[in-house]
Amino acid sequence: MKKEKKFVQIPSEEKARMVAEWLTDKQGENIVIMDVSKISSVTDMTLIVSARGVKHAQALANQLLEKAAENSIEFLGMEGQQTGEWILVDLNDVLIHVFIDELREFYNIEGMWAEAPRLEA
Repeated sequence: MKKEKKFVQIPSEEKARMVAEWLTDKQGENIVIMDVSKISSVTDMTLIVSARGVKHAQALANQLLEKAAENSIEFLGMEGQQTGEWILVDLNDVLIHVFIDELREFYNIEGMWAEAPRLEA
């Protein structure tokens, strides 16, 4: 008997664009998709999205969990959900940083990955 795969296999770029769409549906702002596959050993794509506040950030993170489950996409973990100022969602080959605006500027993840190619969301 053939064992069924628990999670769907989606190319990283396609998954990142799908995640960006889910974030847009929940009014996520200033979404940036970076291809870090050639410069990171941890993930292939990194997304950054701004939230209007803590509750909005938490709602964006919850949206990602719900949509990942609905679409059988592997979810490895989440950090920062309680405080909601910076939430990291790990979908294996796609990492999502949900920031409230002030912290996004402070941590400047885009600057840290300046050499990573940007994709259209």
